[in-house]
Amino acid sequence: MKTYIALLRGINVGGHKKVPMAELRELLEKSGLENVKTYIQSGNVIFQSLTKDSKTLEKTIQKSIINHFGFEVPVLVKTRTELDLIFKHCPFPEAQKVESYFIVLSQKPNKDLVDDIAQKVYPNEEFVITNECVYIYYVLGAGKAKLGVNWFENRLKVKATARNFRTMAKLLEMTTS
Repeated sequence: MKTYIALLRGINVGGHKKVPMAELRELLEKSGLENVKTYIQSGNVIFQSLTKDSKTLEKTIQKSIINHFGFEVPVLVKTRTELDLIFKHCPFPEAQKVESYFIVLSQKPNKDLVDDIAQKVYPNEEFVITNECVYIYYVLGAGKAKLGVNWFENRLKVKATARNFRTMAKLLEMTTS
């Protein structure tokens, strides 16, 4: 049995796409996932499954949510190892790392698109794009940022969802207990 982390995008934000976590846990257990745990209301799910394919698990979770709640939710599923590697490869110095965000990508972005974006400079926003993640540090905080998940999704043409350092650390901690 393998441990996975599902990152749901855009739920429980501003009163839209409300998904109570207890209800989500129950739904996912009924869909065949085991030892389902959630962390905070923003759609972080830790579970175990015999299924070896993350894309199949993503589709299972998406289908369960749309059938039960009536709306579509983008879902990214990563193994604990994959998420740990993303976390450990954050390129920022420690002081910035603990304040950074991880925009986890659904697939490897096109190199030409990455190269084009990498040429751009945005004041007070530092980012590094890899095959799995956009690491971003907002000098003035995320609330005033110009570059967010939607911006990177549109330009890289991949699905993505963001988590801050503390959430990433907590998810990894929860997968070891």
